[in-house]
Amino acid sequence: MMEKLLLALLIFILPLTALGVESRRGFIETHEAQPESAEAVTPPILEEMESDGTDDESAPFMDDDDLSFLDEDDEFIEVYDPFETFNRGVFWFNDKAYIYVMKPVAKGWRWLAPEPLRLGIRNFFSNLRAPIRFVNAALQGKFHDAGNELTRFGVNSTLGIGGLFDTAKGNFGIERKTEDTGQTMAHYGIGPGPYLVLPFLGPSNVRDGIGLLGDIYFSLVPVLFENRYYWMAVSGDIINFLSIDKDTYEGIVKDSLDPYLFLRNAYGQYRRNLILH
Repeated sequence: MMEKLLLALLIFILPLTALGVESRRGFIETHEAQPESAEAVTPPILEEMESDGTDDESAPFMDDDDLSFLDEDDEFIEVYDPFETFNRGVFWFNDKAYIYVMKPVAKGWRWLAPEPLRLGIRNFFSNLRAPIRFVNAALQGKFHDAGNELTRFGVNSTLGIGGLFDTAKGNFGIERKTEDTGQTMAHYGIGPGPYLVLPFLGPSNVRDGIGLLGDIYFSLVPVLFENRYYWMAVSGDIINFLSIDKDTYEGIVKDSLDPYLFLRNAYGQYRRNLILH
């Protein structure tokens, strides 16, 4: 019975994990640590990273201005967390899965594959998720951002060799902006609801969790990869992302008395910042 329940959970969670990449990796970028060692990788809270340097000398992903929403003078956001006991259990599970499974595999891939290859794979999957950003920007009336995302998709799919290179940014200065269905729902007045920690995905809430389901219809990943190849692509994308990041989670755990509370509050501020901009 327990095996069937676990299988059902994985079947439900894995598609969301693939889509959660788009809305979680920006959260990691914002909290990117600057470690002395480049050996560690990040936990399962995912979004795109923008490293253009080498494994040992990458420039910081975010500068002080990008971290302004975490300024101590900013208004404190109280996160509604009626399921804290359950959430802490999932947080514990994610922590162990990261330490004992995902991190070792990602470090192995990091050792095996050169960084240009891993960055190319990251760019490729980001390009496949461009329709998520385009549709949601348009639904929010951000037509300039929607036009930029459409241009990025066209440029990167052609000049960027199927999205392996972010030519739109590197050659034309067209930046990617995070947009997802959760942000669109917030734009139309839907509140976040209770805070949730999702298996493998990490911090979320009811609204953003439902938003992940909406993003299923916009991503090109399940269109390009079918059946068992889809699961291979999802797993590869996640492990590849983890192999690029540098010590974010370890930095949070080291510097926080209660990492659960830190991530909960930081996620609330991060999502508010995205919604307001």
